[in-house]
Amino acid sequence: MAAEIHVGEITAILTGAVARSVGRAVDMGVVEFDGPAGETVMAHLQCPFRIVQDGTILVGSADMRYPQKGAGERAFDEFRTVYDARSAKLNAILGELRPAVDAVSVGAAGELTVTWEPAFRLEAFPVCSGPIEAWRVLVRGGAHHGFPPDTV
Repeated sequence: MAAEIHVGEITAILTGAVARSVGRAVDMGVVEFDGPAGETVMAHLQCPFRIVQDGTILVGSADMRYPQKGAGERAFDEFRTVYDARSAKLNAILGELRPAVDAVSVGAAGELTVTWEPAFRLEAFPVCSGPIEAWRVLVRGGAHHGFPPDTV
């Protein structure tokens, strides 16, 4: 499986792209970037993931399970989880910094790491042994690549 991953294409899509926002579509994490040629680049994350800066987890996929204080039983449906609050704060920071991706790596078991300055790192961890899509990197209206490759 890992030999089929198009690491070069994934790296080409993301390198130089400016990190724009972190959000979600239901329980799928979505990280959006502005590509070097103005295209929209996205990472769709269906496996566990986190965004780290200087060794501190800023937001993680498990944060979607926890409501913000006082949000009530419909917190997830109303986008009032800890994930949503932390993503909003991170988005404000990204809007100020406009950091560009400087490194991308894909491990043999599908681990995806995307870094941008200052010291930000997106880490995705596939945890399913079956043919279930863990993540994909795509250009809106263009190429899609992900893990496992035969599910994208």
